[in-house]
Amino acid sequence: MTKSMSTNYRFDPSCSYYFVTMTVVDWIDIFIRKIYKDLIIENLIYCRQNKGLNIHAYCLMSSHLHAVVSTLESSQNLPDTIRDFKKFTARHIHPLIKQSEESRRWMINRFTWAGAHRTSNTNFQFWQHYNHPIGLDNEELLIQRTNYIHQNPVKAGWVMEPEDYAYSSARNYAGLPTVMEIDKLDILF
Repeated sequence: MTKSMSTNYRFDPSCSYYFVTMTVVDWIDIFIRKIYKDLIIENLIYCRQNKGLNIHAYCLMSSHLHAVVSTLESSQNLPDTIRDFKKFTARHIHPLIKQSEESRRWMINRFTWAGAHRTSNTNFQFWQHYNHPIGLDNEELLIQRTNYIHQNPVKAGWVMEPEDYAYSSARNYAGLPTVMEIDKLDILF
């Protein structure tokens, strides 16, 4: 009998792989601009190279990031790595919005309002607090969630095939040029 994925949205040290979703406050479509997408990718690369984050699959949508992740044994734990990623990107996206030729400056007001209404953050809230981690404790779940991630831009109507979307690991698995390297899962070959 296979285990089913946990839906209590907590990191369990006994599980190696997790499906996480990091969502922008109010599902604001900020990642329609390349400058913001590139900031996220640069920081995923940094976490992969310097914090022991293994990224097995990902897709950066307009308002959220889906990923299948794990960490190296010797690295800090996964919740801390994700927390640090979110804090760093939020801190750096705020000045990017202010300095860019962004026509949607209302976003700053919305992120500021959201921060003022959180006890843990009184200035600026970019990401929603929760990541909804779902433990993936068998190959079937890893394949299912990876396929779900890769199908997101297709279901959104942005591309015809998953590998046509630049900000997705579907390109890595298809052997196409990518915006970042990942830690491929052998079961998907």
